[in-house]
Amino acid sequence: MMANKTKELGRDGDSRILMDEQAMMRAVRRISHEILERNKGLENALIIGIERRGVYLAHRLQKQIEAIEGTSIEVGTMNVALYRDDRNTKVKEGTPFTIDTTGKLVILVDDVLYTGRTIRAALNALMEVGRPRAIQLAVLVDRGHRELPIRADYVGKNIPTSHAETVRVNVVEQDGIDSVTIS
Repeated sequence: MMANKTKELGRDGDSRILMDEQAMMRAVRRISHEILERNKGLENALIIGIERRGVYLAHRLQKQIEAIEGTSIEVGTMNVALYRDDRNTKVKEGTPFTIDTTGKLVILVDDVLYTGRTIRAALNALMEVGRPRAIQLAVLVDRGHRELPIRADYVGKNIPTSHAETVRVNVVEQDGIDSVTIS
C-alpha cells in the first residue's frame, strides 16, 4: 500500500514519504500536549492557521486540545500574501485577518518552516489588528535554512534539507492524503 501512495505522490518517482498519516497524527497530538503543558491551560487563547495547509493543521490542533482539555478554542485563518517581502505585492488591499488579538495568547500554525519569511509576514499582519499577550509558533515540519531569526516553539518533525529539495505537506482535506514528502 505504501509503495502505491509513493507513486501517486512522486510524479517522477523521486519523492520519498517522510511522514505518513499515522506520523502526522502523532505529531499533532504531541504538539497539542506540548502547547497545553507549556501554557498550563489555554484561557484567552486563539489558534491561527496560515493559509493553506496551516489552516487544516490549526483545526486539527484545536480538536486535539478540545479532546484533551474539554476547552473550545477559536480558530482563525490568515492570508499573509500581502505582507510578504519576497514577492511583488505592490497593492495592499483587503485584510488578511480580522480577529482582535489584543491581550490573547496566539498560537500561529504553519505546515513548513523554511526561510522564516512567511512567519515574519504573519507577525506583521497580527500586529496590524491588535497586540497579543504572546505569540507562539507551531509547525509540522522545520526544514532549516532560516534567513530571519525565527524559531518554532513546537515542531512535529525536523527535516534537514538542501535548498534544492522540496518538502510538501499533503492534507487529506485538500490533497486527499495525509503525508509529508521530500523530492
